[in-house]
Amino acid sequence: MSVIEKLRVEVCDLHRELIRWGLVAWTAGNVSARVPGEDLLVIKPSGVSYEDLSPEAMVVADFSGRLVDGHHAPSSDTEAHGYVYAHMPHIGGVVHTHSPYATAWAARGEPIPCSITAMADEFGGDIPVGPFALIGSDAIGRGIVETLAGHRSPAVLMRQHGPFTIGATAKAAVKAAVMCEDVARTMHLARQLGPVERLPSQAVDSLHDRYQNVYGQKGAR
Repeated sequence: MSVIEKLRVEVCDLHRELIRWGLVAWTAGNVSARVPGEDLLVIKPSGVSYEDLSPEAMVVADFSGRLVDGHHAPSSDTEAHGYVYAHMPHIGGVVHTHSPYATAWAARGEPIPCSITAMADEFGGDIPVGPFALIGSDAIGRGIVETLAGHRSPAVLMRQHGPFTIGATAKAAVKAAVMCEDVARTMHLARQLGPVERLPSQAVDSLHDRYQNVYGQKGAR
């Protein structure tokens, strides 16, 4: 299989994870992967139901959102994904969902505070809020890049829209999306019980370093 064929299979399979973890409804949401060495990405087609997705249905587009190969129009978020890849060369995957708890925080325009160890592990601090931007151009991508500059978080809550996550691979970006929804729900529930304190910054640094560099099996990341 060619690199693009393999990415089509991978990206198709990862969309099933969005359904599995309850992060999307109907045709909303998308996963993309960078094509190594090319200014290209593989992404879900626009408006196609998840049950109808197949590797062949995945489309290849350039970073400006133009269709390069495929039988469907690319996702309406393609330009946003492309902008991220063009300006964050270390990123290999981008995910967008409308997962309910994370989107609720986005609707409020409120960062998710880092008050539990799972947040320190995965996000290295608060999950920040990005600016409101209309769909269909690279404006969302600009907001993602600008907001995450200087942040360790692989997630951003785009104001009154929803979460976007990034990763070294598409799988890592999907994991960040799953974890983003999980901590968004936990922090929402915690605040119903009363005020919640942030973790001390020194503890956040220590937890994040351990999780990113020590936790798990060697070579598994």
